[in-house]
Amino acid sequence: MNDTLSVSAPDSAPAFTAAAVWAVSLYAGAQLISNVASLKIGLVAGYAVDMGTFLYPITFTLRDLVHKVLGRGGARAVIFSAGALNLFMAGYLMWITGVPGDPDWGLNEQFSAVLTPVWRLVGASILAQIISELADTEVYHWFVKRVTQRFHWLRVLVSNSVSVPVDNVIFAVGAFGFTLPWSVVGQIFLFNLVIKYAVTLASMPFIYFVRERGEQ
Repeated sequence: MNDTLSVSAPDSAPAFTAAAVWAVSLYAGAQLISNVASLKIGLVAGYAVDMGTFLYPITFTLRDLVHKVLGRGGARAVIFSAGALNLFMAGYLMWITGVPGDPDWGLNEQFSAVLTPVWRLVGASILAQIISELADTEVYHWFVKRVTQRFHWLRVLVSNSVSVPVDNVIFAVGAFGFTLPWSVVGQIFLFNLVIKYAVTLASMPFIYFVRERGEQ
């Protein structure tokens, strides 16, 4: 059974296979879920951490899957689409938290307290996501074209080793710089970096779940 959804696409366009649908859907879903989960500040090993930190890093590897099946152009399009989705979600949440709640419901204040967007955090998050994932795209592309098409796990490791710190520094400074003491910002950066890198290492095998573009 042919799992290619678009059989009439020109040779220059990537075929949108079932694997591509899965990769794009998981990437977008992980982006949105991790941003909602970030509203919860948990205590892990004595450190305060937003709970989206444990899911968000997997998006870098999922981006690599998208790149593998759709190419650099497809990966860029998905990155910008995810950024737009996150912005839309924040705007929609801002609107619905401003709508008067039904008195019989009784949870309007709690709902608004949790889900009303903090726009500095939203802006820092989206900016970090777009810039870091575009950097991931370029490093991944460079590795495949200039280094080797073998060792798929290594292309993930190399590209994520660039994009994860970029994401971390943009978000930490953009969200908390000049507001919290720089020592605290540094702690946030380092703790998140450790978690994100650990998730990167754990998620590297996912790159073998899809075939290279052109091999489907």
